[in-house]
Amino acid sequence: MKPNIVYILADDMGYGDLSCLNENSKIKTPNLDKMAQNGMVFTDAHASSAVCTPSRYSILTGRYNWRSRLKSGVLGGYSSALIEKERMTVATLLKESGYKTACIGKWHLGMNWKFEKDVVENSGYGAVEGVDYTSAIQNGPTANGFDYFYGISASLDMPPYVYIENDKVVQLPDRETEGLGMEFWRKGPTAPDFKHSEALPKLTQRVLDKIEEYKDEAFFIYFPLTAPHTPILPSDEFVGKSETNSYGDFVLMCDDVVGKVISKLEEKNILDNTIVVFTSDNGCSPAACIEELAAVGHNPSYIFRGYKADIYEGGHRIPLIIQWNDKISNASVCNETVCLVDFMATVADVVGYRLPASAAVDSFSNLPAWMGKNHGTPLREAVVHHSIDGSFSIRKGKWKLEMCPGSGGWGYPKPGEEPNEFPKIQLYDLESDISEKDNVQSKHPQVVIELKELLIKYIKNGRSTPGAPQKNAGGDVWEELKWMEE
Repeated sequence: MKPNIVYILADDMGYGDLSCLNENSKIKTPNLDKMAQNGMVFTDAHASSAVCTPSRYSILTGRYNWRSRLKSGVLGGYSSALIEKERMTVATLLKESGYKTACIGKWHLGMNWKFEKDVVENSGYGAVEGVDYTSAIQNGPTANGFDYFYGISASLDMPPYVYIENDKVVQLPDRETEGLGMEFWRKGPTAPDFKHSEALPKLTQRVLDKIEEYKDEAFFIYFPLTAPHTPILPSDEFVGKSETNSYGDFVLMCDDVVGKVISKLEEKNILDNTIVVFTSDNGCSPAACIEELAAVGHNPSYIFRGYKADIYEGGHRIPLIIQWNDKISNASVCNETVCLVDFMATVADVVGYRLPASAAVDSFSNLPAWMGKNHGTPLREAVVHHSIDGSFSIRKGKWKLEMCPGSGGWGYPKPGEEPNEFPKIQLYDLESDISEKDNVQSKHPQVVIELKELLIKYIKNGRSTPGAPQKNAGGDVWEELKWMEE
């Protein structure tokens, strides 16, 4: 019998926010801790990017985000569709394999709105004029393999603030709203049924209802949460509960959502045959008020350097827990280097689907590790990371090469603010220097050459898996990176 799959993707949650991963965490996450006890914890798991749109692209396509047209940054709420037409996704794969498929939550991969004027495309992350909210939206989730979609177009702090069901807006916006501080959201059109504080509970209930509807057939539910990303809005029952700050309270609310989903699966007697994945799209954001958390002894990045947007480990090393009662041993731990881009090949392996040459070009099956059968053989040769400004890094074994002089993101030193004496690249031995404090690029020139050549090969081949070379989208990505061959 084919296993059900529920993929819960937190938005901006750090590795160190889970008490099962961080022995010093001041936030106690009982439901995620229980999930870890009943499944497998990954200690070296990574998003492909340190920000959200790119990571989501990789999760659903099995392809590194920088192979798309988006070479840096993220999309806005009105941005056009990022996933290329005819590209296979995890959802199309599973739909072809007989699964019911649903996406409920934050999409943030672009969709094509109809505009009343010929002037189209987004204007950053803010509101856009001349949008026809009555017309069907093209190239959203239902055009990418999902039978059903209910959610929002982008982050909860990006307009438009409307719910979308399948390809239509549920209620037309009738006013503008704005949030400030930790409850920040950009000013924008808002529907009468849309309250930011109700988004997470409302989406969770939709997931529970969909489990009820699908319980008698194989299903895949992709549940990208709107939290703990800004606006940070824990409901009343969680306010003050973490004894840290509002962000910590919001993390507890996310933990509670996980508990509700697992309880529903258990109630329907389908938990044992369901693969439940919990992870995050990138590291914790500075919007969590890192100083407040530090004051109570909590570090959402655990022992890692950096936060969301950065090329450093804190930007892309993320929590990953997988529970599959029928197959995965209780309280198991995987120390292999894995990436969320691996999800597609792993799912194909689970259901026995033969991937075409053009699909999942950077995805390696993690199923042997899930089953405890890889016996120390690395699941992948290397993994490529990406920061918000488009900086690359490549990790192979203990070595991590970063193709920028600083963070490549929001941390110190920011792009353009690096001291003149900083080398153009960084090399870290993560085995002895997990906090990336000692740049040893000058001491190991051969390692630098080897990793640089491997990165160049991956970029030029259009894939990092074995197979026929493929093309990267959005123009020749190599033009801006030729300096790496120097």
